[in-house]
Amino acid sequence: MRVFIVHAHHEPTSFNHAMTSEAVAVLTGAGHEVMVSDLYAMGFDPVSDRRNFVTVTDSEKLNQQSEEAYASAHQGYAPDLQAEMDKLAWCDILIFQFPIWWLGFPAILKGWVDRVFAVGRAYGGGRWFDSGVFAGKRAMCSMTVGGPAPVYTDSGVYGSIGSILHPIHRGIFGFTGFTVIEPFVVYDPKRLGDEERLACLARYSERLLVLDSAPTIENPNTADYEGFVLKSVQDKHRGLD
Repeated sequence: MRVFIVHAHHEPTSFNHAMTSEAVAVLTGAGHEVMVSDLYAMGFDPVSDRRNFVTVTDSEKLNQQSEEAYASAHQGYAPDLQAEMDKLAWCDILIFQFPIWWLGFPAILKGWVDRVFAVGRAYGGGRWFDSGVFAGKRAMCSMTVGGPAPVYTDSGVYGSIGSILHPIHRGIFGFTGFTVIEPFVVYDPKRLGDEERLACLARYSERLLVLDSAPTIENPNTADYEGFVLKSVQDKHRGLD
């Protein structure tokens, strides 16, 4: 397998960093190929605007989707952005490694998605959900949360992990065609002792070795949706104005 890990934590001594290090060691040890984009270490720029492009189709108004479509057809992406797109195209499995902040991504990871998941490279032209660009690939969220497990349930104050991750599982992974692997979640790692941390890493290692067969989350089959209008889906997914 070819595994691409997008790592989004600023602290090298964090448990997220330990999880990424474990993933690299376990996967390469099992004979898999691994690439890591450590976004903070790279100084990745999360702001999506004209800096994404070396081409211009409309100098008067920045229509993000139009510029992306043009850049996709004319090799028009900035080199740093093209490098990330190439990694995404290369992989069989994508892993997002991150801490939940404000019930969502850290801004640097959201910015990575905004820039890398572009029209013509990640979706468009009738390619979404079950017929998406990345159909046949798998994706998983591996993450830490700051509270104990009970607060991330249907009866907990934050709601279930599934509801928190729905915009990622369906709106990003599923929309672009990935088969979505059930997330790997470590609850409240700062309160874990050394043995408990090692046990979490051992469980993560077990998951990593079965990424090609791990349980998955269902996403839409577009044929099941009456009146499914492709152009409408594309425009409403990111917005035009």
